Amino acid sequence: MGQYYFPAGMRYATLDERREFYSREFDLKKVGGWFGCNLGYTKFAVIMGRHTKIFLPQYKEDAATTIIIDEYRDLADVRGQVLDFLPEAVYYDRNVYDKEGKVVGQELAFDLDPENVTCPVHGNLADKMKRKQGLSFCEIEFGIVQKETIGLYEFLAKRYSDLRVTYSGRGFHIHVMDKDAYQLSTQQRLELAAEAKKSGFQIDDWVTSGEFRLIRLPYSLNGLVSRIVLALKKEELESFDGIHDRRCIPQFLAAATS
Repeated sequence: MGQYYFPAGMRYATLDERREFYSREFDLKKVGGWFGCNLGYTKFAVIMGRHTKIFLPQYKEDAATTIIIDEYRDLADVRGQVLDFLPEAVYYDRNVYDKEGKVVGQELAFDLDPENVTCPVHGNLADKMKRKQGLSFCEIEFGIVQKETIGLYEFLAKRYSDLRVTYSGRGFHIHVMDKDAYQLSTQQRLELAAEAKKSGFQIDDWVTSGEFRLIRLPYSLNGLVSRIVLALKKEELESFDGIHDRRCIPQFLAAATS
């Protein structure tokens, strides 16, 4: 499987499996529903093999590079370009652009990943990094970050009304869709991140501040763990099983385990 350890059943997706997923299973209708009428001039991005070291030979020099997809006719064209790259990960740019390419806002988002929590078995992130296991996680860590996501959602719901949650394949993202949140400055975002961390939530400041503007595309494949990025309702969070839920297991794995 490579250098990272994951809960049983999670593993890297092969190139053939990525091709199968994006050819047969990638649901453009659901992707379109995520954006609604806000697709506009959205930019997408792919990373081919930064963590898995699995990539098409012709992209060896760019395997760890973030490739931006900003010229496309429609979502079907985006899928065609993804199939050309067969990446381990697909993202979208949270920046909102006008027709001249000027940034006119940015979606506010919070990223909670299991490797950032302290595990009674595997230690904290610094411990994992020393072992070169920075992206690894176990079921205990997943359970901790899942509870944090519920708490953070409730924390944010006190000031925002339009929140969405996605399971990233490893952790969770909370997207704030309120219009006023799109206009927050970097400093305001950092202050909000600091307040959330002070309340005990281990979020990625770089994502919340907007310095890292990409976020995993809902309904794409997380090729690191072979899980589908899934939009969830808040009431699903407590009982959600991201390791075994059939909705996030791609057909190439479901067929092997059925």
